[in-house]
Amino acid sequence: MRKNWDRPALCNYHGEVFTFGELAARIERFHIVFETIGLEKGDKVAICARNSARWAVSFLAITTYGAVVVPVLADFHPDSVNSLVDHSGSRILFTDPDLWSRLDIAKMPGVSTVVSVQDFSILYTSDSHHAEALENLQEQFDARFPEGVRPEDIHYPVDNAEDLAIINYTSGTTSAPKGVMLRYECLSSNVQFGQDRIPSSNADAIVSMLPLAHMYGMMYEFLYPLCGGTAIYFLGKTPTPAMLLGAMKEIRPYLVVTVPLVMEKIFKSAVLPSLRKPAMRILTAIPGVNTFIFRAIRKKLLAAFGGNVRMIIMGGAALNPDVEKWFKRFGLPFTVGYGMTEAAPLLAYEEWRKFVPRSCGKAVDRVEVRIDSEDPRNIVGEIQARGVNVMSGYYRNEEATKAAFTSDGWMNTGDLGVIDADGNIFIRGRSKNMILSSNGQNIYPEEIEAVVNSFPYVQETVVVDRNARLVVLVYLDAEKLRADGISEDMIPARMDEMMAEVNRSLPSYSKIAKVETRTEPFEKTPKMSIKRFLYS
Repeated sequence: MRKNWDRPALCNYHGEVFTFGELAARIERFHIVFETIGLEKGDKVAICARNSARWAVSFLAITTYGAVVVPVLADFHPDSVNSLVDHSGSRILFTDPDLWSRLDIAKMPGVSTVVSVQDFSILYTSDSHHAEALENLQEQFDARFPEGVRPEDIHYPVDNAEDLAIINYTSGTTSAPKGVMLRYECLSSNVQFGQDRIPSSNADAIVSMLPLAHMYGMMYEFLYPLCGGTAIYFLGKTPTPAMLLGAMKEIRPYLVVTVPLVMEKIFKSAVLPSLRKPAMRILTAIPGVNTFIFRAIRKKLLAAFGGNVRMIIMGGAALNPDVEKWFKRFGLPFTVGYGMTEAAPLLAYEEWRKFVPRSCGKAVDRVEVRIDSEDPRNIVGEIQARGVNVMSGYYRNEEATKAAFTSDGWMNTGDLGVIDADGNIFIRGRSKNMILSSNGQNIYPEEIEAVVNSFPYVQETVVVDRNARLVVLVYLDAEKLRADGISEDMIPARMDEMMAEVNRSLPSYSKIAKVETRTEPFEKTPKMSIKRFLYS
């Protein structure tokens, strides 16, 4: 902050901008209010609002004060927000006015004050002392900082590594909620890893589009780049493709953090049709000529993201193997990482030039990863981790905390995989998604889905078990089907052909028995993972 005082820090796309100096001043104003109302170190403060520069200001004001941030996804049902804020024991709630209108303060009895993230005004208070604190803020601020806040005036805690920083709820469930407890060192370790591997500077900018209340977006589109002096641009609501690409071209981010689904859609719509043309198939098979073509495709893809991208990081799901092969041939600077909220969030990563296809990288610094298997290189087992990034447990949920750790202190991830001799981790699926066949074979639906997703017109799939038969639910690209003259009555035959081809590449115990097409996309979580439980 001191080094970048007059440079932009937190920006709403085409809106409000806070320099690092202005951010420091806002933080000090909040600290005065917090002191006046008697907020203590370790007290809980919730944020439930859409992404914005002021969301980030609120977060940093709370953490630098020493209180515990409780980020809650704005997409959660109001009843869930009420329940989670209450469960956390939060004293203050930062939220958007329209979200506040749908909440019920009677269900959050511990909350004494609600603050608008739009303008930092009070939306509700049960304590007149809190209102007075805001009314007298300017007077107190001027008395403390008669010359305004200067770089030498800011001092934040640096001796609190093991203190609780965040309680991050992994879902909107209201029964036995799982609030992940993350220490300051969990955050610092992830920030340090990012700056060590992909250093950012005040010459860089990044577009923040993932939910800030989710660790993936919070860490790698906000905290890590900000600590390098990088300007963060918040898009606010979920952007349309046109708005997103427009913002990318204007801001020219150095890093793109996304989920595989987005990259797969861009590839299938903007690149794959050209590659399938007869002439292009011939040219891409000629050494030398194909190098020139692939270089041009790489340039086109990177230009779509502003032309300044040094790295594309994907996470949250596996990348389609065929798409991955093409990206490798193009020389696209991409990598697929692995993490979870419980690790704030990173567990594995590898630089794109060293990235091994189909893997999700190697264990990150200050973290160890092992496979719970008698032969970790060949026999699938649960992925387990321990280290500085790993959570302390689940807030007020001893049962879930106990189940999350082994007797010797390793965290159970719930994911299944193997690890090679070089430490590359290969995920085979979620343990709760695994299907046990009638003859005792383990079936990993994600592996079958990856094969089906490579077929033309397939947007996304879910493999489910119905009466010991594997059924693939397929969401097709209706627009492309129409463009290619494929009518609705032709689709069943196409699906039969696809099923036959897929089954030829699968072992006998995991062959598909049926394909069902869907007319609507699958419902997803905020990090774009399909809500499988809705379709099983």
